[in-house]
Amino acid sequence: MNDDPATPIPDQARDLSWGLSNRLFFRLYQCTNMLHKTGTKALEAHSITTQQWAVLGALTRPTFVPGVAVGDLATFLLVSRQNLAGVLQRLEAMAYIERVVDPKDSRSRLILLTAKGRSLWDANMRPVIADYYREALAGFSTEDKIHLVHYLDKMLRNFKAIDPDPTGGK
Repeated sequence: MNDDPATPIPDQARDLSWGLSNRLFFRLYQCTNMLHKTGTKALEAHSITTQQWAVLGALTRPTFVPGVAVGDLATFLLVSRQNLAGVLQRLEAMAYIERVVDPKDSRSRLILLTAKGRSLWDANMRPVIADYYREALAGFSTEDKIHLVHYLDKMLRNFKAIDPDPTGGK
């Protein structure tokens, strides 16, 4: 493929590139849908969705264990505060998370896992998630996984260049 922008790209090469890109993005769309469907099914015994799984998992990160502001959590997860609000309300109603006063700013609240949420994550969800990962990545070598993470990171950087504020600034 010619990288010189002054040299026209033949229609056939352009069509091939577009077709391959279209196929790739459609596969990503399908994989996203199957991740939500099969991930939620894997955790249905615990009444946890993939969105709730992502929040609980994020809250187990060492930097978030003491608590995290909603905006920072939304930025980390690349979702809007509005989309995150409903998930947080449901997790709070199930007593898996709580909102506490930020010791640095009494006007702000931080989100953190409760003891019940930590127990759910450690004792119940992690083993199920480990099995799920094993099944979903069957046939992938360690090298395959490293390459996939590399390419997804590269694509994520490109998406962030397209939209520097994926949370919508809200």
